[in-house]
Amino acid sequence: MKRAPRVRARLAAVLAAAALLSSACASPDGGGDGGKRQKAERGRYTFGSVGEQPDAGEPVRGGTLRFADYAEARSLSPAATYATGASGGSALAAVYDVLMRYDTAAQSYEPWLAESLTSNDDATVWTLELRDGVEFSDGTPLDAKAVVASLAWYQESKGADTALLAPDLAKTEAVDDSTVVFTLRTSWATFPAMLAQAPGMIVAPAAYAGDTFRPIGAGPFTLQKHAPQEEMILKANKKYWKGEPHLDAVRFVWPQADRAKLDALNDGTADVTYMRSPDVVDDAVKEGHPGELTLTGLGNMVTVNTREGRPGEDVRIRMAMALALDPELDTARAYGGKGLPGQEIFPPESRWHSGVEPLGIDLDKAKELLAEARKDGYDGTVTYMDGTDPVSRSKAVVVKAMLERVGFTVELDLVSSIADRVSKTYVDHDFDISRGAASVSEGDPYHRLQNILNSESYGNPGGYADPEMDQLLVRLQGAKDEAGTQKVLDDIQTLFNEDVPVINLGASAGFTAWGEHVHGIVPTDEYMVLLGEAWIGT
Repeated sequence: MKRAPRVRARLAAVLAAAALLSSACASPDGGGDGGKRQKAERGRYTFGSVGEQPDAGEPVRGGTLRFADYAEARSLSPAATYATGASGGSALAAVYDVLMRYDTAAQSYEPWLAESLTSNDDATVWTLELRDGVEFSDGTPLDAKAVVASLAWYQESKGADTALLAPDLAKTEAVDDSTVVFTLRTSWATFPAMLAQAPGMIVAPAAYAGDTFRPIGAGPFTLQKHAPQEEMILKANKKYWKGEPHLDAVRFVWPQADRAKLDALNDGTADVTYMRSPDVVDDAVKEGHPGELTLTGLGNMVTVNTREGRPGEDVRIRMAMALALDPELDTARAYGGKGLPGQEIFPPESRWHSGVEPLGIDLDKAKELLAEARKDGYDGTVTYMDGTDPVSRSKAVVVKAMLERVGFTVELDLVSSIADRVSKTYVDHDFDISRGAASVSEGDPYHRLQNILNSESYGNPGGYADPEMDQLLVRLQGAKDEAGTQKVLDDIQTLFNEDVPVINLGASAGFTAWGEHVHGIVPTDEYMVLLGEAWIGT
């Protein structure tokens, strides 16, 4: 069944907003190095918990935690905001909590708001048990019926992960007051990840009962004030299921540049911040700030429009571009060699790094492929879309130079508005190649790979379609152990090299950093953090 164009456009826009915000290249920070080549230093990061955290002592009650976040959650509706650390997801988690939490140290999904989550042998039926006595902030029970209703509302509202849930979720049943059974159409080994993200942020029935959405959840905080583009203040929910929060409130602000966020952390005007710009992250790690350093694959990529009539329709042209675009040069130009450049889906730092070699850089082969395409009528012209901020301009210049050295003619389409870039990329598909990010997580690689590589996904802006890749994604979805997952990912990397669905230029390191006086922050999936146990010391 096809969706109406208006629904498709809305869902695509939700998906796209996170992709653009998650891209390191979308940062407005300056970072050009004048064109000097500096090779990226590898092995300098240890991902997970980093920095020196002094002994906490006993928790202190009171105070407002000041969070300089990466981007604003323009809505506290989980169905309208893509819940990641780069798009306001930590604020949403503070209001709703999550049924499951990704334990970054154990590399596994664990119950949080839920009591337990178990599956049958083939991972087609999942049984969720809820904790007793949990209430929403309006005093109504968070029971099985509320979970079923919230998930139905999320999908009816076309939340971003509806595209993943709808095809596979056959039935959601409230068996009794505390038990929910999810029946799937196919094996899904990492289904718990869905309940650690936006679908697992359970919304009270009263929140969506009227014409206007109201943010009512069971999290540690409730909305006190939201002044768009200025601040969002959440106050403590004294009825929180884990006990009254130590903090009185959390204040979210959104400095435009990552450098400004790090400066705020250093001068004490912010207690916590989330940063993605490679040069700023590198400085913050070297300064020894405590926090959580998160690795994501496909964090810096060029999206290729493979639709009919576009240059990228021809795999020879896609291959020629991939062989010409050097991730080291790209990173050197924008960030002075800081970052994690590479062509692999999962970099050497990843637990999923593949033994399958990436394409490599081969200018002669690129010229040969382009010459073949020219003989068949291609004129060699390609349009590259990016932003107008200094880093994006630097990247545009180096992409143009790298492609033109093998014979392409590159026209630049630099668009200042993120909304316009979203529309052109994900709704109108009005581009040849454009900068973006998929931000594939270590916890659940299936989620984002399905979004960008599945032939029917609304998160696949390039229109790439290959039945073999679709089948590999089905295998990945059902892989039950690390060895099985790695085998499928190796096969995906092999086909990725052959098809060039996107051109990868590197991974991304995101850093949630906090002051030494801040304690009790709990990292979770999609580089979000949970703040219900946080407190401020002296």
